[in-house]
Amino acid sequence: MLIKRKLGWEIPESQVTPQAVFLNRRSLIAGLAGVALAGAGTPALADADPSQGLYPAKLNSTYKDAGRAITDEQYNVNYNNFYEFGTSKGIAAEAEKLRIRPWEIAVDGEVDKPFTIGIDDLLKKVALEERIYRHRCVEAWSMVVPWSGFPLKSLVELAKPKTDAKYVRFETFNDPEMASGQQPGLFGTMPWPYIEGLTMAEAMHDLAFVVTGAYGKPVAKSMGAPIRIHLPWKYGFKSIKSIVKVSFVKERPIGMWEQLQASEYGFWANVNPAVPHPRWSQASEQVLGTGERIPTQIYNGYGEFVASLYTGLESEKLYM
Repeated sequence: MLIKRKLGWEIPESQVTPQAVFLNRRSLIAGLAGVALAGAGTPALADADPSQGLYPAKLNSTYKDAGRAITDEQYNVNYNNFYEFGTSKGIAAEAEKLRIRPWEIAVDGEVDKPFTIGIDDLLKKVALEERIYRHRCVEAWSMVVPWSGFPLKSLVELAKPKTDAKYVRFETFNDPEMASGQQPGLFGTMPWPYIEGLTMAEAMHDLAFVVTGAYGKPVAKSMGAPIRIHLPWKYGFKSIKSIVKVSFVKERPIGMWEQLQASEYGFWANVNPAVPHPRWSQASEQVLGTGERIPTQIYNGYGEFVASLYTGLESEKLYM
C-alpha cells in the first residue's frame, strides 16, 4: 500500500490553483498589472547578463507547492523592502541603479582558505533548481515566490568551514554613490552595510536557499540581485539581499535591525503568530495581491521541518 505523507505546508487539493491557471499566469500579468498597479511603472526585471541562459531552472518536486497560489510577478517586483534604495515599498525604479556585473562574493573567517569568487563562476559550481516558497514579512504581509537558486548548504560546503565556525555572517554592499538609501541623511545614518546571520545548523538546513533567480529568469534588482538568501520559515528581514561577503565566525553576528532595535528585530526572527511585534500583531497576515487576510502559521507553515533547530530555546520569543 502506498501511503502519501502530507507536507506541513500543503493544503487540500481542492484549494490549490488549477494547473492551467498556474501555467497561464504570465499571460495574466499584463492585465492584472494594468488594474492593480496602474501608474506604478514596470522596470526591467534584470539587465542582460551571462546567467540568462541558466533559467528557467528545473522545479524541485519537493518544493512544488507552498500551499497557496504563486503571487503575480509584478507584485513581487514592485513591492519590496530594499532599504539601500529607500524607505518606501516602491523602490523598483530606484533599484535599477544597482550594478550587478561585475559582482564578487568574498568568503572568509573560519575557513580552510579564504577566497573571492565572481557570481558567474559560482553559478558554474552549483546546480540550479526552482523552489516555490512562502515569504512572510514582519510587517504582516506575505507572498509566494518561485525562487531559483541552490541550497545554502552547497555554498557552506564550497567554503569548507572549520569546526569552530558556529555562525554564518552575511554582508551586503555599501555604495552610497549607487544606492540612494545609503547616502547621508535621515536614513543614511543607519549602520551600513546591511548584516544578518544564521547558526551553522540553520545554514545547513535543507530549506535554506541561495536565490539567484525568480519567475524563470535572473532575480530582479528590486528583489536583491544578483544573489540573496531566502529562509521560508523566518521573517523576511533575515533574507539578506545583494550579498558581497559570507563570513564563518565563532561569535553570533548582530544584524543591522538588531543593532537598531533589538527589542523588535532579534536574531532568531522565526515566524510566530503567538508573539506580537511590540507595535502590531503577528496573528494574521495580508496575502499580497489578493487583499485576503489569513491566520499566520508558526514557522510560516514549515514548523514540522525546522522546529527541532530551536530545541532548548522555548523560553525565548521565537521572533527574537
